[in-house]
This record gives sequence, structure tokens and C-alpha cells, in this order.
Amino acid sequence: MAVKTSEHYLRRARAMKPRVYMNGKRIENITEHPVTRTVVEANKASYEWAMDLQGEGGRLFRRPSHLNGEPCNLYNTLNRSADDLLQRAAAGLYAAEHLGTCIYRCVGCDAFNTLAATTFEMDRDMGTSYNARLMAFLRHVQAEDLTVAGAMTEPRGRRDQKMEQWIDPDLSLRVVEKNDYGIVVNGAKINISGAYASDWTIVLPSGARRPGEEAYAVSFAVPNGEEGMTYICQYTPYSAERELAESDRELGNPRFGQRETSMVVFDNVRIPWERVFLCGETKYAGKIVTRFAQVHRMVCGGSCKVGFGKVMIGAARLIQEFKGLDKVPHVNEQMTEMVTLLETVRACSKVAAIEGREVVPGSGIHFPDDLLGNVAKLNIGNAFWRIMALAGDIGGGLIVTMPSLKDLKNPETREYVEKYLGFGSETPAEEIMKVTKLLQNWTAGLHGVGTWHGAGPLQAQKIMVQRLADFEEMKRLAKEMAGIGGRKADPGR
Repeated sequence: MAVKTSEHYLRRARAMKPRVYMNGKRIENITEHPVTRTVVEANKASYEWAMDLQGEGGRLFRRPSHLNGEPCNLYNTLNRSADDLLQRAAAGLYAAEHLGTCIYRCVGCDAFNTLAATTFEMDRDMGTSYNARLMAFLRHVQAEDLTVAGAMTEPRGRRDQKMEQWIDPDLSLRVVEKNDYGIVVNGAKINISGAYASDWTIVLPSGARRPGEEAYAVSFAVPNGEEGMTYICQYTPYSAERELAESDRELGNPRFGQRETSMVVFDNVRIPWERVFLCGETKYAGKIVTRFAQVHRMVCGGSCKVGFGKVMIGAARLIQEFKGLDKVPHVNEQMTEMVTLLETVRACSKVAAIEGREVVPGSGIHFPDDLLGNVAKLNIGNAFWRIMALAGDIGGGLIVTMPSLKDLKNPETREYVEKYLGFGSETPAEEIMKVTKLLQNWTAGLHGVGTWHGAGPLQAQKIMVQRLADFEEMKRLAKEMAGIGGRKADPGR
């Protein structure tokens, strides 16, 4: 059976030996370090859900392989109908609700779908064999139920210069050598979620490429910790807090933590031809980027961020009840506004899936409606900041001024903390503080900027909306109603 248990993944993760650095130090074991192990825990959860045959997880995270009919984890399958897109969106929502952070297999899944459609198109148009390579790789991933991350974003050079003018050509990942074995690549990918704890990473180009930029039009799959690869992790106050915590129970999201990313450096990394899915075909680089955004914005914007928002609203509601604010009109209005914002975005995402279609005829790969997917992501970018503000208002200043949960263990401070942070309610102060800490993760954490920029900054969605909106049809309707379309006005009427 192609669906494996979390223990299968954990054994592989323990055997991984990537070069991982955080805060100036080498991390020797990603499954034991307090920060990196949160990525391992999130990946484990995706296996646990798929094994829950009696629950919602089994329904959402299993799907037959189109290659052999075997049941597979959703994240290793292709979207071949509108129903598949609906399942993909629902799974994204479920994952966000239950993790409270990224599901690190998400980008790899969307990369598979993007490449499946585009390599089919390339083989059809140019007689290449990229699609066959991709399907062979997918078959291997499905058979072993491997975790696959995705990598697109790059440092890049000055935006007012062309690539050939950059002082360092490696600021976008590029092919520096081709040989009988395959290709050699140099460069880096940044803001990459969970790659150091994944079995493989699929690399995509970061943008459209012009003739003359063939070296930068490249896509491939690379195994964890391949020679020449280095993972340099983000480090934030939340990372430091987790490292210093005596127990995970002191933290806002004990098991899964904050979203963890790294810069992935490629220093003369060798990639065999059978794992190369684009190499120099500049015409298709932009199509890969556009199609990836098309599917990822539906999920990243309209599903996972909605799940995060539900957790935030739930925490705000609990604090509302702890404080006895249940019947205060303006607080209930704030709760209503938050729910309305979320449900509007969720509706956009769901309809984007329902109206999905096969973008490359004959490929069998379905993508969400592009306009609605971009609208979902655009709306959540603005809505999330508003929800953070409203939830923060309900939570109050304690969200950023609360003492440590360690003060509940200190005999010299415990009595005061229990007395004054219990709000005179029947709820123990420890529970109130933990919910407040959870809300701190969202309203004073990393997720505002992450939501704004994840799947592309909002300006990218605005540009796509301008391109996709059918203004000509809107103008035609207006002219028809005004009686001015297609003929000169009759001065006698």
C-alpha cells in the first residue's frame, strides 16, 4: 500500500543528515532540535491524518493514484477534476485548523501539478521527454509515500537591472554546467518552508525567462541533503523562546510551533537528467510560475489562511468569555466581522475550485479558476491584518505584556499570577495564559507578513486581477443598458 504511517517517515527523518544551520550553529539532528522538530511533527501529522480511515482525515488526505490506482497521500497526487480541487482546498483548510502553521508538503504538491501540465505541453510541442521523467519520479514518491517540499523564491539582484547586469549571476539559481550525467546548479532559494525535513525538494524557476536567460530556466528534483546543499534557517524571537523553554507547554503552539523556513544554498549541486524537468526552455518558465500561482493561491489564500483565522477567532472568543464580555455589543460585532471576512474568502476559494478546468488540453490536470483564486488570496491578505487587529483588541494588552508561564511555577510569584491573571473567573489562570499565548502567536507573531507575501505579494494578485478581469464584457453590458452600443445615437429620440 502506498500510504505509509508516520513512523515510516520518522525513521527516514532520523536518518537525514542535511547541513542545517540556525543562529550561527550547526544542527546535528533535526528530529531532536526544539525548533526544527516542529517541521517533523507537522509532516508526521499529514501521515496520521491519512491513516485515520474512520475520520475526516482519511477522507481528505487519501486519493487513488492516476498511475496505478493505489491509494496515496493527497500531497503526492494530481488534481484531475473539479472535485479533486475541492478536496485539495478542504485538505488545506483542515491542515491549517489542526496545525496552526504550515503543512510543509503543500508547495511540493502544487509543484507536481504545475509540472505535470507544463511538461505535458512541452513534450507535445517540442518532442521532449520531461513528462515521462516527472511521472517516473512521481511513481517513486507515491510508492514510498515520501515528503516533497517546493522551492521557487530567490534572492535576485537589483530590480532595476536586467539579470545580465547583476554583480553576481548566482542571485537566481542557474545551470553552470551540462554533461552526460546531468546538470550542475549554483544559487539559492529563500523563504523555503520545511525543506530540511523533507525527503525531496522540487525546484521551480522564480519567474519568466527571456531568450538569453536559458541558464535560469530550470526545474528539477533534489534529495534531502545532497552534496553541495546547505540549509540556513530563519531565527526569530519565537525560535529563541522555543530553544529556551523548559517545556513545550510554555509555548503558544506546543507541538507545531511557528512557520519554519530556510535559505537553501546550491553550491555546484549535481542533478541527474532523470530528475530534470526544465532546462533552458525559456518559453515555459513563465508558464510554470503562473500555473503554480494559480493553484497555490487558491489553497494558500482561500484555505490555509482561513484555517489560521478560525484558530485566531476561537482564541479571541475564549478570551471574550474568560473576561465576561459575552454580551458586549461591540465585541460581538468584532466577532461577526471576523467571521464574515473569513467566510467571504473561503467562498472565493471554494468557487475557484468548482469552476476549475483543464488548462492544458489533454494533460488531465485541472487548475482552479485563476481570477477567483487571485481574488481569494488578495482578500485574505487584507482581511488577515484586520482579523489580527480585531482579535488583538479583544485579547487586550496582555497579549504583549503577559508574564511567562514559568512564573506559575515560581513559588514567589505563583500566587500573584494566579490571582490577578485569572480575571476572577472559574477558569484557571494557566489556561487563560495559554490561550493568550496562542493569540500572541497570531496577533504579535510572524503570520501577518507571512500571509501578505505567501504565494506572492498582493501586488502580484492585483496585476493578475487586472489581466483576468473581462472589462470588455463589462463595458458591453454597460453600453447595452445605456443604449449606446454598436450604433450612433438618434438625435430625434
